[in-house]
Amino acid sequence: MSSSRSDYATSSLVIGYALCSSLLAVINKFAITYFNYPGLLTALQYLTSAAGVYLLGKLGFLRHDAFTWDTSKKFLPAALVFYLAIFTNTNLLRHANVDTFIVFRSLTPLLVAVADTVFRSQPRPSRLTFFSLLVILAGAVGYVANDSAFTLTAYSWALAYLVTITTEMVYIKHMVSTLELNTWGLVLYNNLLSLMIAPFFWFITGEHAQVFTAVNANGGNVFEPVAFFAVALSCVFGFLISFFGFAARKAISATAFTVTGVVNKFLTVVINVVIWDKHATPFGLVCLLVTICGGVGYQQSVTPAKKPTNGPSQVSNNANDKGEMMELIPGKVATNV
Repeated sequence: MSSSRSDYATSSLVIGYALCSSLLAVINKFAITYFNYPGLLTALQYLTSAAGVYLLGKLGFLRHDAFTWDTSKKFLPAALVFYLAIFTNTNLLRHANVDTFIVFRSLTPLLVAVADTVFRSQPRPSRLTFFSLLVILAGAVGYVANDSAFTLTAYSWALAYLVTITTEMVYIKHMVSTLELNTWGLVLYNNLLSLMIAPFFWFITGEHAQVFTAVNANGGNVFEPVAFFAVALSCVFGFLISFFGFAARKAISATAFTVTGVVNKFLTVVINVVIWDKHATPFGLVCLLVTICGGVGYQQSVTPAKKPTNGPSQVSNNANDKGEMMELIPGKVATNV
């Protein structure tokens, strides 16, 4: 009986993660379409996630590290890079479709592999890894070359996103190896510090003036009903992706988690094609699928064989695991390979 309950719980976690992961990119596109204030949107997501972790910690549903200013000062550079990654991500979704986002998100292993080799003295990629990276690159080039919705603004944000998310992924590996924070502690610090950073970008980008103008024009109300629903949905799903992502990673094997992530990408593409016309051409979708398949090959080539556990010291809480966990933090739209 306990075995069937365990299987049911594991299945529920995997299904929850799959739904959140596959829907979040589309939901964020929906939110930024009807609430065209990327800085305020991401700030609301940070607030929801930080408050959610804090309240659930108080209620005993999860454990997170205490927030201290000494740790905050050490973590601040990582939070700033994280904020920039989410800021460019949201602006990319603002100016381009979800398919373009997935293509550029899928390119990150290529740049991360180069950065790890050059800056972190990691071993060079294996032949299979290198071939998988070439497949990713070929699919991305084919997509860009045939993108009928190509605009300089959209691809400028895409390149900015690619640079910042690659920097964030490499830098966060360094941070988690020097700061002893658990996964929910990372979520709390990342989102709370990003929330503190947000006002500076509101004024730098001039978004605060746009928001005040909209509030005055709408009689003190910045939210239309559809916009309120879209923003609330993105905030809730942004937090849920952390819960289900962390829980599913613990409940299933690394290979099963990888397969789930790949299925999520395909589901995102299907959902995006079905619900509206904000998607790529048929040939662009083929190139997108090639890029995703390259990501499958890459993930399989770098996933180590799981070693048998001999004691509590083997529990998955090392720096690499934490670095991978960071891909699930709210705001990183769910395309976790």
